[in-house]
Amino acid sequence: MASNPSMLRSNRLAQVFLEGKGPAMGAWQMLPGSNVSRILARTGVDWVMVDCEHGNIDDAAMHEAVPAIAALGVSPIVRIPDLQGWMIKRALDSGAHGVRPGRPAGILVPLIRTVEEVESVVAAAKFPPLGRRGFGSPIAAQNFQPVPSFTEYLQQANEGLLTMVQIETKESLEAVEMIAPLVDVLFIGPFDLGNNIGHPIIDGKMDPELDEAIARVLKAANTAGKKGGIFCTDGEQARSYAEQGFHMISVATDYTALGAVMAQSLATAKGGVWKKAATY
Repeated sequence: MASNPSMLRSNRLAQVFLEGKGPAMGAWQMLPGSNVSRILARTGVDWVMVDCEHGNIDDAAMHEAVPAIAALGVSPIVRIPDLQGWMIKRALDSGAHGVRPGRPAGILVPLIRTVEEVESVVAAAKFPPLGRRGFGSPIAAQNFQPVPSFTEYLQQANEGLLTMVQIETKESLEAVEMIAPLVDVLFIGPFDLGNNIGHPIIDGKMDPELDEAIARVLKAANTAGKKGGIFCTDGEQARSYAEQGFHMISVATDYTALGAVMAQSLATAKGGVWKKAATY
């Protein structure tokens, strides 16, 4: 199955992964609006996560965000609200990017618990005979230049569709070595992972047990030849995880970054000193 070089060139995340010179840095979009999408995409990030789980982004807003991000040469990834098949289909049909040559879609599925759930997610993300995804949306291919034909999209999607699952439950951590070979990226949600293993992040403090769990997930990804990703709350933390060898790192969210910048500017205007708020 031949890849399409033009689709590869339009995929920023794919280029970063293939070059292997450092992690793909990204931003998290929680606020709706294509202007917000464009602001984030112009910051220099490699990808933007369109958060339909905890963000204030519905289906229509997702379909506006994805092309706005892709038009600026940045890879849009969609975090769906749940692992239901129809949600996976809608996210893929929006045209989010993937990570390998000519691979046209990317999703992040939260709160995975079992190998069987991961297998179901993968099946929902692939066309027959490998899965059960329905085919027919002309929107999915529009975010590549030149736009691939229906046939090109169909021929390439199954082979390298980017499927990412979040490791953030005790069950998924215990099965992470079996889950890793099934997907492209293991993406850690530190908040939920800490909560679910009995070591929540309190006042920014991460227990050694949570650090060990995070290291286990990265090791599982590396052993399986896959990528390890993690959610961070600021640049300092992102830099730390980059040094640990993570391949895909979220640096900040639009919501928290907007509040922090405004608070800092206001403190300066009043002649005071801005005190950085806790990142967790």
